[in-house]
Amino acid sequence: MLSIDFRRFIECDNSPFILFTAQGKIAYLNNAAEILMGYTEKKELYDIALAYAPKEYGYRTTALTLQYDTLHFYAITVGYQDEEYICIRLYHQPRLSKPKPLVSEKYVPTDINTLLEANITLFKMTNKNALSLLVDQDIPEFKIDQNHLSKLLRKTLHAFRASDSIHITLKFLVGEYVIIDDKKVGLIQLKVGANGRYNEEDRAIENLANENHISIAFKEHSITLQIPFLK
Repeated sequence: MLSIDFRRFIECDNSPFILFTAQGKIAYLNNAAEILMGYTEKKELYDIALAYAPKEYGYRTTALTLQYDTLHFYAITVGYQDEEYICIRLYHQPRLSKPKPLVSEKYVPTDINTLLEANITLFKMTNKNALSLLVDQDIPEFKIDQNHLSKLLRKTLHAFRASDSIHITLKFLVGEYVIIDDKKVGLIQLKVGANGRYNEEDRAIENLANENHISIAFKEHSITLQIPFLK
């Protein structure tokens, strides 16, 4: 057993795993934790580890709701065997419903910037909100269900109809991916933010997103969509 390199198993684990030194520095983290670190600071996770560590040497699992953008966790395990290192592992919250299989014939190569601009134009026809747009024009075409995504975009924008100003960003998430049909698929992130929003259609927006394997995060002032980059 001593000859087995268990780090390989931890690397491919979907649960973020971080090993801290006693000084709060990161000694090791797996691939899932690298993604998580893009949404939070190491100090916050280190403080959580200290707060939920067992009183004696060993490991302790605690039910704890944590959210970092589109990443949702329902529990953590914290453990230590000496005074030099402490580790934390976070468990992803499972989806309530399994996404439907992708209907490939509905997915066509699409310029998402063009699709986004078309839906913004429709929104502006009935809304006079100030709107700023920051997008990556170099995102290549990828396959999406145009009608379905347009409906999702319209409902998302409609949630901000009473805001003084709306800020939209669209970018490719480097190094991040989702598993679809046992394959790694890149992600495009669309974030809409303002000084407030309506939430009465959150459930409908979430259902639309889940049907197309799109991750979504609701916050008081923003909605974030992570769209699979299907080639």
